Amino acid sequence: MSRTSRLSAAVLTALLAVLLSLVVAPASSATPPGGAHHGADPAEELLVIGHRGASGYRPEHTLASYELAARMGADYIECDVVSTADAVLVCRHENEISGTTDVADRPEFADRQTTKTVDGVELTGWFTEDFTLAELQTLRAVERLPELREENTLYDGLFAVPTLDEFLELREDLSRELDREIGAYIETKHPTYFDGIGLSLEEPLLADLREARLDRRNSPVFLQSFETTNLRELDAAGVKVPLVQLLSASGAPADLVAAGQPYTYADLSTAVGLAVISRYADGVGPEKSQVIPVEEDGTLGEPTSFVADAHAVDLLVHPYTFRNENEFLPAELDEGVDPAAYGRALEEQLAFWAAGVDGIFTDNPDTGVLTRDLFLEEGAELAPAA
Repeated sequence: MSRTSRLSAAVLTALLAVLLSLVVAPASSATPPGGAHHGADPAEELLVIGHRGASGYRPEHTLASYELAARMGADYIECDVVSTADAVLVCRHENEISGTTDVADRPEFADRQTTKTVDGVELTGWFTEDFTLAELQTLRAVERLPELREENTLYDGLFAVPTLDEFLELREDLSRELDREIGAYIETKHPTYFDGIGLSLEEPLLADLREARLDRRNSPVFLQSFETTNLRELDAAGVKVPLVQLLSASGAPADLVAAGQPYTYADLSTAVGLAVISRYADGVGPEKSQVIPVEEDGTLGEPTSFVADAHAVDLLVHPYTFRNENEFLPAELDEGVDPAAYGRALEEQLAFWAAGVDGIFTDNPDTGVLTRDLFLEEGAELAPAA
């Protein structure tokens, strides 16, 4: 039985109202009641977002991965940010870096290995906040999924960990070279955790955007987070670029858990929850199964009401993550039994474009561009799903 069938809309509305009043400050009075409406209108086109760059072809969150994504046609490139010990934002999917760098093979940093609890999960490894930028940039990136992406291991040891500033400079250079605007899609990772150790992410993020002149209403930037409080604080502070609330098919935002609040991603993903999100954000990034579930027999099911519910309150929908390998596809779209082999990823993506999404996060930007073009060639309209 779904959450909304167990609770009436009125009860859920009341619960979420309590959430907003207890956990975060009220949204800015300048926020229109129909939605946050930061920045220019990005709904004019369907977006292909390079997930951690072109991470299907290069080690993720490297300048090489970002550059390849742009050259493959991505409209936006995703950069996840965490902090160093000296409060510099660097591009890593997680602050624990043993799986994405060669730190475990560096004897000079052996004593930095430690165990920490991040968002309620105990992790043992090496953490960016225990390194200065100078130390961190002596490390080199490695492929995170070597068993699935053996060809990417060819590039292990070649690329440094980039800073957010370097990512933004590359974006500008590529926009100029390719004669089209390449957008930056930036996620703050574990903001409550970093606040708790005195390394807040939002202030240096906004400073870097200002320095790059990307803090204006028409700047090609999205800011996203799996947490809620930091997005509402950014909205209340008058941030002009679009904000995106990331969602998941399970679990709850870490900031709400830390505050002792019982609300989950399932709550936020209902029609009522999406209406609440629209008060401070411009879009949502759901896990793709929230848009089209995979049935028990491994087939793609029918689209849920998620896209229609989000569009009804003027929220863009950018689901994640689309990958070409069998490992990440519904079983019905697999080709052969090798999990690393490419399956029928085109069919999966075309189903999501048809479901009315406004963009997709993909490790393979060239595939995303191709499926978007195929979808548009069929004469599909860009109107929201009914």
